[in-house]
Amino acid sequence: MDMAMRRKDREVTDIGEIKNILNVCKTASVAMIDENMPYVVPLSYGYELKDDRLVLYFHCAKEGRKLEILKRNPKVCFAVFQEGEPLYAETAPCNSGYYYSSVIGDGIASFIEDSAKKRHALQKMFAQQADKMVEFTEAQADSVCVFQIVSESYTGKRKVKK
Repeated sequence: MDMAMRRKDREVTDIGEIKNILNVCKTASVAMIDENMPYVVPLSYGYELKDDRLVLYFHCAKEGRKLEILKRNPKVCFAVFQEGEPLYAETAPCNSGYYYSSVIGDGIASFIEDSAKKRHALQKMFAQQADKMVEFTEAQADSVCVFQIVSESYTGKRKVKK
């Protein structure tokens, strides 16, 4: 967790608070490079923290543009965020915006091929999305592509109402 942040007053460094943000959010935007052009896609996710590393889990069809891009270049960045209440400045529209919480970072994507590890990742995703623990069968795990992003460089940010 070593990303430098300009707005230190909004930085979230407490790992418990970062977990709270990750627990509330349901979608991660994952950005990658398709040859010379950026490509971003919103995906449902699950996660776990292992030491200081954030591991995000995703599933998708076994073919498609994002998979081809990730095979060529596994370097990615991601953002999860929760919009809060809008903030409207009476006299300066440039000061309008939203209260929010977010976690952003970068990392390396890799495909999970082992069935037991795929089932674990799917279990983490289902827990994140539905707040339930479910056991997945080998057939279910083998029917989808599962990949992970491992990030050692991420940070939380929050603008709170005062």
